[in-house]
Amino acid sequence: MSAVSVRAVRPVPVARVRRTDPAPGRTPIASFTTGQGVNVRRHLEALRDFRRTEFGTSIARPSEGHIQAVNELLERLRRPLERAVVDVERAGRQAARNPGSADLSELLRRKAKAHDWVRATERVWDFYFELFGQRQGTFGEWLYACDKIALDCYQHVHMHLGKARSIPSPAPFAYMRTGFSPATYRRNIPLRKLGRQLNPFPLVQLPYHRMVNPWTMGAVLHEVCHNLQNELALEDEIPRSVYRTLRGAGLPKSVASTYARWNREIFADLMGCMLGGEAFVASLMDVIGRSPEQVLAFSPHGVHPTPYLRTGLSTHLLRRMGFDQIAGDYDRLWRKLYPSTAGTTIPRQMLATQKDAAQLVVDAICYTKFPSVGDRTLRQVITFEPRQQAMIEEAAGRLAKGIDPGVVPERFLIGAVRIAVDRGLCPPETAMRNFYSGLSGS
Repeated sequence: MSAVSVRAVRPVPVARVRRTDPAPGRTPIASFTTGQGVNVRRHLEALRDFRRTEFGTSIARPSEGHIQAVNELLERLRRPLERAVVDVERAGRQAARNPGSADLSELLRRKAKAHDWVRATERVWDFYFELFGQRQGTFGEWLYACDKIALDCYQHVHMHLGKARSIPSPAPFAYMRTGFSPATYRRNIPLRKLGRQLNPFPLVQLPYHRMVNPWTMGAVLHEVCHNLQNELALEDEIPRSVYRTLRGAGLPKSVASTYARWNREIFADLMGCMLGGEAFVASLMDVIGRSPEQVLAFSPHGVHPTPYLRTGLSTHLLRRMGFDQIAGDYDRLWRKLYPSTAGTTIPRQMLATQKDAAQLVVDAICYTKFPSVGDRTLRQVITFEPRQQAMIEEAAGRLAKGIDPGVVPERFLIGAVRIAVDRGLCPPETAMRNFYSGLSGS
């Protein structure tokens, strides 16, 4: 190894910095005490109202109504935060004048309280910022399509009530999450993810895997109907009607209580069936058709109907809607998938009464008049018959060819895209693309 010559390096002289005393009134403790108020004030100002323009210019961006609803929520949250910030500023000035332990402790307590409010407000701000921001990316068109389907369900129901009701506003809002199951968060219920603040409009959470397979999007109808049960003031009436009808027909108390406990999921299934027809039931079977062990398992406290019993409720309703053949096909398929109940934990009384219970539950929910919908039955409110299915069939052929599906209700395109895929009218990718294009007009 060759030697390396090292030259002596003269040290570079370091500039002498003159040390100065802090400016009068700006000692470190004064900077700290007054600075706490500056910090929380700026944090408050950063948690500003949203503007629609900051989420792009596409049709997928949140509506003005959604922006206003969230801004009203943020305004309510900022009021106590504003008071907390003023308290910090006042305590900071006092501590700067008199930096004793008592005043400093008071400042720190005020600061801690303000930070608690900052975190609570920021949690809400971040949640809606993320939701609205999804509309700027690749999936904006898909989410907008789901919004239109949800809005169509609301409009159809509210246009056919027997009496006028206050118009719900804003409309449901779709967003995407990873995971297996869709979900919904109703209007004006406290959400844990919002720090128990009231959610200002219905949220429909959809997994990515459903959105890439829109023929499984009966989930949109199901989740929207959860919201409609409350919007129509049926959250108490439906379980009462179910229990009263089953007990009146002589079914055991345990059976009636179980179906009443399942009322929310059954209501969403049956309403979805009336809004979407046979395609909804096929989509439901996609979801609940799992291993025999899962399908035959009974939960004594669960709110979801045991899958084995769940399909029969929807097929019974399909028959009464005029779709006897497809209802029979679905029933035969279900029995072929689950030919035996061996090993089930479903109580004997539930199994023995399942056919009678299906008829009675459908009567109690779909064919009973309720004052809140104008003394009409839900079947009178929602129109779906074989002629509507004919519209879906025609729209399926158009979707497969990439042609405008025409003036069909948006919710019918779920059935149309399912037919296009099931009958091999076009490749699944083409069906998906044309489904979203047909709903967004792109």
